[in-house]
Amino acid sequence: MSLIARIIAEDAVAMEQLRAVRYLALPDWCIAAGFVRNRVWDHLHGIVLARPPVDIDVLFYDATDLATERETEYEAALDRLMPGLPWQVRNQARMHVVKKNFPPHRDTAHAMTFWLETVTPIGVRLEADDSLSIIAPLGTDDLLGLRCRPTAFGRLRRSEYETRIATKRWRELWPKVRFLD
Repeated sequence: MSLIARIIAEDAVAMEQLRAVRYLALPDWCIAAGFVRNRVWDHLHGIVLARPPVDIDVLFYDATDLATERETEYEAALDRLMPGLPWQVRNQARMHVVKKNFPPHRDTAHAMTFWLETVTPIGVRLEADDSLSIIAPLGTDDLLGLRCRPTAFGRLRRSEYETRIATKRWRELWPKVRFLD
């Protein structure tokens, strides 16, 4: 089991959240971004109880139904299963419509390659057999190596990348992380 999978598997709260999302049986789904990144960086910084996420980014891919209402329905279903959590469900098949000038995405992993920094496009899915799958189209080396750098896409949007890091206070929260070009 990879270190990322072990960190998630040992977190009872994370596992409960993954079970809730698995219950929805979404196509090509995972929970990504801060759900994974923050837990891993907390663990690597010796923070025993992972800090609660600002949001829980649930990604899925369904090109047959691009209605935003479906995302709202899934968020409501998750809120019934685990009330009061900051669920944020997004169909990656429609993200190229929301974010202008993006190409249509082929699947959830492809959509993640258009994120700004290398440490964020990493997701986890709880499979039917209770194993964890890690979805990391850009790899996990930077996350595990406490390095943050812009993706190819993030280099094109450098100011958004820098603003995001500053707004989220990553340098303060995780002082061991090196920010590279």
